[in-house]
Amino acid sequence: MKSYKDVFSELNHTALIPFFVIGDPDFDTSLDVAKTAIDSGADILELGISFSDPIADGPTIQKADIRAAKAGATLQKALEFIRQVKQYKDIPIGLLMYYNLIYQYGKEKFFKDFHAAGVNSVLIADLDIDDADEVSDSVKSAGLDTVFMVTPNTSDARMKTITSQVTGFVYTVSLLGVTGGRNELSQQVESLIKRLKNITDKPICVGFGISTPDHAATVAQAGADGVIIGSRLVDMIEKNLNDKQKTLTEIAAFLRSVRTALDKTQNKR
Repeated sequence: MKSYKDVFSELNHTALIPFFVIGDPDFDTSLDVAKTAIDSGADILELGISFSDPIADGPTIQKADIRAAKAGATLQKALEFIRQVKQYKDIPIGLLMYYNLIYQYGKEKFFKDFHAAGVNSVLIADLDIDDADEVSDSVKSAGLDTVFMVTPNTSDARMKTITSQVTGFVYTVSLLGVTGGRNELSQQVESLIKRLKNITDKPICVGFGISTPDHAATVAQAGADGVIIGSRLVDMIEKNLNDKQKTLTEIAAFLRSVRTALDKTQNKR
């Protein structure tokens, strides 16, 4: 199974990391979306699992969670989804989800089963570094990498604590607030990347509010190792619920434009 270390050591450009909710708007469409993202230049996939109270997410992804749940999304179906993605291509997969789902499933079994299906890491949005020991032994024994979040108001001392426990990448939240597309890139992102670069050599991947190729290029130019784009893509699904082919076409075109912008930026770094 391809690791984050493999990807970041092999790439000569900033990694493109699309985010989707598994099963949105239905299993088959969601699988085609993931395959389209891979074919359009994705280096890593970040996937969400439908949850009733996604406190880190804004309206766009909240609605995706609802659509997936109504379409019958379950953890068992998520496992099958991941297996099929990995059969299509051996690409690293991270989950971004909430602890209650893991707790109800049984944490040791959850991490073991999802790693066996092809997951590289599980970022638990509502479990911070102070409570990481709740799952750390289970994560390690399952063979998963660790990914933790930092935000613009994370102190340098806390950044050191967080990054010391990261084995995958640092999920760098570009702004204060929930997920969602923004017209303007956060003014805090460049300084946040610089602070992290002074503290850690772990890969830094930036998400929340990155909505355009120019946003992605700016983040890459600032030194990010990866760019995570979610709400803009999920919005394309929402706007084309009755036209699957248009969804796939728009997502492919957008991701290719981001890939091109990142590649051009790489030549300038």
